[in-house]
Amino acid sequence: MQMQGDLPDSPIITSALIGTTVNNTTKGTGTMHNQIRTKAPGRNSLGSYRTTARTVGVIYLAGMVIGITGNSLILSVLSAPDRLAALAQNSTLLAIGAVLWLLTVAGDAAHGILMFPVLKQHNERLATGYLAFRIMDATFIAIMGLLILAQIPIGRLSTQAEASEAFHLQGLSAVFMQAHLYAYSIAMLTLGIAGLLVCYALYKTNLLPRGLAVWGLAGYAVILCGSVLELFGLDLLSIHAIPGGLWELFIGVWLIVKGFTPITGPSASPTSSTAPDPMPLPAPN
Repeated sequence: MQMQGDLPDSPIITSALIGTTVNNTTKGTGTMHNQIRTKAPGRNSLGSYRTTARTVGVIYLAGMVIGITGNSLILSVLSAPDRLAALAQNSTLLAIGAVLWLLTVAGDAAHGILMFPVLKQHNERLATGYLAFRIMDATFIAIMGLLILAQIPIGRLSTQAEASEAFHLQGLSAVFMQAHLYAYSIAMLTLGIAGLLVCYALYKTNLLPRGLAVWGLAGYAVILCGSVLELFGLDLLSIHAIPGGLWELFIGVWLIVKGFTPITGPSASPTSSTAPDPMPLPAPN
């Protein structure tokens, strides 16, 4: 018996209710799948940065070769007993050495630019800090190169100068010499900070084996401390740059051959098994 106002148990109405429930459940399940697909990291998420790793590795090795060659040419002229005479006779060698150092400016800046999108995935502040200190490093290396090039006209003037004028030119050359050493020490100091930032990021994210990251942290810490001591007048003869330089040499080869360590995670797809089962349909009355 039905009371007045009740709906009859019509098969049409019951089917409509079931269809509505199925549609709502399907939409909810699809939304859940989309959320899972968006949040879950895919396998080998750094695969697209294989070229970046190789490029950074090549820049490490090229920077090492260019920097050592340029430094050797510069020291062969500026470390001569009679600097003014050496400048006058070997100005071309000095110019080549300075230009080689200026080429490393592009490499220093490229390190920060190329690594920024890689590090940004994990820590944007570290990525920004590394980029900023790499640009500072490049800036002071550029200043150093220009101060070295400024020695060339001093050497040319010395060939035509009298004894009293040559004395003043020698003093001016000494000022430029000390200024370019200060610029180099500041550049190495900023390099030490940048290196600590990138190695800490590599350690935390496992983009490289942690042993390599620790080696880099130690090497750049020595560079930083040694550069501070040189700014205060202690001549370390660039010994403090050896641990970090060896790390850059090794890591350059590593990145070319192996690249970054892939960060793997559970893959997700629209049919992922992690999606909840649909809610059971209510039984018709």
